This record gives sequence, C-alpha cells and structure tokens, in this order.
Amino acid sequence: MRIFALGDPHLSFAANKPMDIFGSKWIDHPAKIKEEWTQTVTRDDWVLIPGDISWAMQLEEAKPDLEFLGALPGKKIMIRGNHDYWWSTISKVRRLLPPDMYAIQNDSIRIGDIAICGTRGWDCPGGYNFSEHDRQVYEREVSRLELSLKNADPQTKERWVMLHYPPTNEKHQESGFIEIMKQYDVSVCIYGHLHGEGHRNALLNERFGIRFQLVACDYLNFRPLLLR
Repeated sequence: MRIFALGDPHLSFAANKPMDIFGSKWIDHPAKIKEEWTQTVTRDDWVLIPGDISWAMQLEEAKPDLEFLGALPGKKIMIRGNHDYWWSTISKVRRLLPPDMYAIQNDSIRIGDIAICGTRGWDCPGGYNFSEHDRQVYEREVSRLELSLKNADPQTKERWVMLHYPPTNEKHQESGFIEIMKQYDVSVCIYGHLHGEGHRNALLNERFGIRFQLVACDYLNFRPLLLR
C-alpha cells in the first residue's frame, strides 16, 4: 500500500468548461490524468485529491467526473476546493461517491498508521489581496481544520493534512493553519490551488517542522506524486 496525491483535476464531463483556455498544457487533460494515473497507481494504493474536482454547478452534474476518478485504480480521499460549487451537504456528496472514494469534512480517515485530515482552507492574513471578508472565512476554515485534527484516531502515529489553498500567504509567513498543524504534530501538508505563474509562490519542502508539497495537476504534469 502506497499513498499518492494529485489535486485540481478540474473535470467537466457534464459542464462546458474546457481547461485549455488556461494554456496548451491543459489540452485533453483528462486523458493525461488517466494515462499517468494508470501507469503509477495500483488498486491497493491511496490517492489524496485536495479539491477542485469538478466544474459542475449542481451535484448531479458532478457525477460523471466522480465516476471518471472512481474508475481509476486505488482508493481516493478528497476535500472540497474553491471551485467545487456542486459540493452540497456532506451526506449527499458521500451518497454520490463511487465505491472506494471518500470525502473529508470536519472529520478524518485513517490509512494504516496515518490519520488523513483536512479542509478547504482560504487566503491567509498578510497576503497581497487579503480583506476583512477574507478574515471571516479564513478563521472559519482554521476552526474546521482543528475539528478535523481533533477527530483523528489517537492511535495513529502520524497526522497528515490536505488543504486546497496553500497554508500561508505568498510570503510564507506563519498562519493559523500552521499554528494548528504544529499544535497537533502534523508531519505532512499537501495542497493545490496554485496554477501557472502561481507555482512560483509554492511552499515546498520542510518548514515549521512540517513537510509541504504542492500537488496541483499542472504542477505535477498530471502524474500522481508518491508521498509514501
């Protein structure tokens, strides 16, 4: 059993949202995801998907996108991204998920000796475009991360966190997300959201005692990244 991650698939089988408007790298990107995934992941592996799964606006419209991911090898754990407008109540989302596909919201999932926790996240204070409206959402998301970490099985040896947004501002200053992760001894944090020129702002490698990794599809050339 291995654990991989690949975020921001931005699928749109039932929505008219071609990703190639964001550059040639995204041309026919579902085929790229399928090819790289099937060459990398086996049925016994896990894949973490930190949000922006589907461009669908309604829950039923997301079904073909979820079925596409569900048909790929391995078991999948996902969180909500900022573009996942289709994400309704967690109970409705879970009823729609294919077999071996799981969603985290204010809770956690155990994989062996690792507790997988997470929340969407948000822009962090000190960022170039941070506003007072952002503060309200940011503080709520910090609280949700703590709820998820509190839910973690105390028998696990490690806690990993999935966020959709990066856990810091562009200057990589400490944030509430970092403080909570340090408090709960998180060892790994993966995130997506950053695309194109945004890759330059990626928080990578070890900092604050935590290993960070950007796993957005286009950053990884659509190939799931082996974490363990």
